[in-house]
Amino acid sequence: MKFFIALSFGLLLASCKKPAEETQQIQQIPAPEATIEAPAPLTESVVRINSTSQSWNAGQPWEKNQPTNLRSLGAVVGPGQVLTTGEMVADATYLELELPDGSQNIEAKIIAVDYEANLALITAKHEEDLETFFEKTTALELATPPSIGDAMQIFQVEDNGTTLLTFGTLQSVNMGGGFVPKQSFLNYLVKASMQSAASSFSLPVIKDNKLAGILLSYDSGEQISDVLSIDIISQFLENATEGSYKGFPSLGVAVAQTDDPSFRKFLKLTSDQGGIYVSSIKTGGAADKAGIKKGDVILEADGHPIDRLGYYQNDHYGSVFWGHLVRGEKATGEELILKIVRDGEEMNVTATLTREEAEDNLVPDYQFDRAPNFMVKGGLIFQELTRPVLEAFGKEWTARAPLNLLDAYENPEKYEEGIERVIFLSGSIPTPATVGYEPLRSLIVKEVNGIKIDSMKTLIEAFATPDANNLHSIEFLEENFTVYLDDTISNNVDSVLLQRGLNRLSRAE
Repeated sequence: MKFFIALSFGLLLASCKKPAEETQQIQQIPAPEATIEAPAPLTESVVRINSTSQSWNAGQPWEKNQPTNLRSLGAVVGPGQVLTTGEMVADATYLELELPDGSQNIEAKIIAVDYEANLALITAKHEEDLETFFEKTTALELATPPSIGDAMQIFQVEDNGTTLLTFGTLQSVNMGGGFVPKQSFLNYLVKASMQSAASSFSLPVIKDNKLAGILLSYDSGEQISDVLSIDIISQFLENATEGSYKGFPSLGVAVAQTDDPSFRKFLKLTSDQGGIYVSSIKTGGAADKAGIKKGDVILEADGHPIDRLGYYQNDHYGSVFWGHLVRGEKATGEELILKIVRDGEEMNVTATLTREEAEDNLVPDYQFDRAPNFMVKGGLIFQELTRPVLEAFGKEWTARAPLNLLDAYENPEKYEEGIERVIFLSGSIPTPATVGYEPLRSLIVKEVNGIKIDSMKTLIEAFATPDANNLHSIEFLEENFTVYLDDTISNNVDSVLLQRGLNRLSRAE
């Protein structure tokens, strides 16, 4: 059997809306622009981190993309412990710690990582390296939360090993977006003019010679650094050093503002009530288990009144978006007391906060450190619907998404009953088994050989048994559309595909 393998199939995508106005500008204060060489004690508290990462190809899930290299500056925060971002270790195939002067390098491993908070704690991979490498370092203490207007320093190291401190000013706080979609944590906006000659992927931020934050991004035009707050870092480290990382909790709700007068009248809210509208509930989440319902209005959380835009008055920072009360001031397993209004009646509800993993969602928002599940049968390519797969459409993916897949991502409650994952036909390789099916793509699989498909494992099992005519019937959700695949021909095609370069035909892990 001879044929050409041409991988030409479309990928899909979806969108998610950013939370409505989560940034609170508090004040504008001029920042000093001085950069000085860091004192010796501080120099001993940072190490370089070198990472090689290799993600999986979203369109061809049987193979990986080209490796990429990242370099950052990590803070030594404990005996043999270095703090960095989650982005530095995502899909890492190799991690390395290096002293600032380049005199010693060791292989590293992950102690704990939280991709939602964009934090990771790493250490020496080999026990014998712990003492020899870290004997030359000193752990940084954690700073107390800074106040608006406080001076802060961004720590950099030039290629020649010279350490620099760039002075800046904390101008405001916000609930900034994290490394992965739909996640936000308390961030600082620091005004400072950084040295491009000492650029790095992420950097420690210092206050009073103590660690006050981790730089996540820098806008050279505005000279504004986005810095993850010490509040989030402290909670991460406390949780990570306990040995079993539980992660930041979630209430499991989506909310909307209640500033529209007509909407407030509909919700039976009085003029002196603030509150945020619960627009959806995560099935099985903390809010769902606590009895909160779609249509409720959250007025208070742990005694903190929430205004119509979703802000509360933090004792230290001032006006802060309400999400910090859940993902900043609470730990997984703790209780959150909510005052809600339902049909004009106020009541108190106690929710026990839980950790929501990406894999708990019908369509995961991110997928690091593990290979994607897929199946190729006779040239038909089946995949799990995930946001990384959707994002393979590129920068304009939200405008190019197939509507059915976009709907499954944005409205999972319509699809999730009885299924673990959305399995779809992403495209086909032209083969003797797929003649006439080449244009098919972005179709959600409903049944194969009469078996309901609820996961990739089920799909693989369903293809094991053709019907009496030696055919596989594949029924799609869209208009109950069905195609047929000859078992003998598809099996022959599968053998040729393996010979022609595919390293495997399926994965269900």
